[in-house]
Amino acid sequence: MNKAGLINFLENWENMSLLFNDPEQARRYFPLLMEITLTGKEKVSWRAAWAADKINTRIPGIAAPWIKEMLAALPETKDKGKKRQYLKFISLYPIPEHAEGFLFEYCLEKLMSETEDVSVRVWSMQILYNISESQPELKEELLQIIEQEMEYRPTPGIIARGRKLSALLRKEILKRNKV
Repeated sequence: MNKAGLINFLENWENMSLLFNDPEQARRYFPLLMEITLTGKEKVSWRAAWAADKINTRIPGIAAPWIKEMLAALPETKDKGKKRQYLKFISLYPIPEHAEGFLFEYCLEKLMSETEDVSVRVWSMQILYNISESQPELKEELLQIIEQEMEYRPTPGIIARGRKLSALLRKEILKRNKV
């Protein structure tokens, strides 16, 4: 199947499970899914990102070679579904050191946005926490931001992820301050 064939295939939701239930098929079509996701303008490019996410869940690590491209595409991505998928992928992999500054600013802006989709805000919160693992001096500030978001813009997703991450941050800050 070529790119045009895969695009047609993705237009029918019933076909999606065929892609990620067979590991051989998943491995074969994953690069093409990522090409559609990263370069596609049509609505089906979000479906390709969704299918790629399902494959990455079943075959951990398969998306690693595309993280740099997702980071590059993120600032221009307007589609909330693709943005959510890119952030989810990025949250699952080590963040390249050279991208930490950009990603911290980007995710902070998305997390604190009143208009951004909740799932984008939740994955941004996770990435900010991931960055704080290599930049522990950010933990106290991040804890305050997460608590503020849970108080002023609470949604079930923000509260659930916020509670989990704030508990981890409090524990890590306490441990760091005892040393």
